[in-house]
Amino acid sequence: MTNTQTNTQAHTQAHTDPTPLQQLKAAQHLIWNNGDYGKIAWLTVPLAAHLLEDTGVRPGTSVLDVATGTGHVAIEAARMFCDVTGIDYVESLVDVARRRAAAEALPIAFEVADAEELPFADASFDAVVSAIGVMFTADHDRAAAELVRVCRHGGRIGVASWTAEGFIGRLLKTVTAHVPPPAVALPPTRWGNEEVVRELLGAGVRDVTSSTHVVTQRFVSAEAFADFMLTWYGPTYTAAQKLDVQGRAAFRDDLVALGRASDRATDGSFAADWEYRVVTATRAG
Repeated sequence: MTNTQTNTQAHTQAHTDPTPLQQLKAAQHLIWNNGDYGKIAWLTVPLAAHLLEDTGVRPGTSVLDVATGTGHVAIEAARMFCDVTGIDYVESLVDVARRRAAAEALPIAFEVADAEELPFADASFDAVVSAIGVMFTADHDRAAAELVRVCRHGGRIGVASWTAEGFIGRLLKTVTAHVPPPAVALPPTRWGNEEVVRELLGAGVRDVTSSTHVVTQRFVSAEAFADFMLTWYGPTYTAAQKLDVQGRAAFRDDLVALGRASDRATDGSFAADWEYRVVTATRAG
């Protein structure tokens, strides 16, 4: 092989090999295609109303719901007579969202698109929101910049995210204790911290505020909770598949222990409060 051929091959490989962030993004896309997020998403339906209220969405507002999942925020906004668009990069979830909207004859424009590369012009929407969505992007800085870019000047941005201290934050720490994430991965619960989100959104916003809320989830037992998450929730399902039989058993034991430590039910069932933070801002300019 000549030097020219060697240099050409090296140049081609440099342009085709995925970066660590691209590899992380592909892995995350697979995670959200695993399990069945549709069976998880309904647990977070109550977040939609809090997010839209705190963001200041009102009838007639043009709203973009980023990482819409099965569409509960978009649907809630459409019920308020808003002009709504929802995007997600998992096509199967978008299909569910479309069917849900069609069942109520709600005119929502759902698209398969990437939160880190929104296919909309600058300043396209009055309000840009995301519930338990952008927190799971690979490139947090880029996703935040896109939220700001497509919001009109004077428009509102709102994100709802699990907190690190809350129940799902602790669940995600349990996942990483058993299956460590790639070195390039940032904790998604960073988005549950107002100061971090303020920094991510940057100088393009003003009036950053936040509030914490809880949504109470109920299961037959802590064991039923653990099995439900291992069967349907992408992060726990995917992590379990990477473990051997003993590892999966230990993982399940830790999920059951997490559930029992957080259980506030007094009737023999299981109930736990899942804490999340809504951070809102106004686009400057």
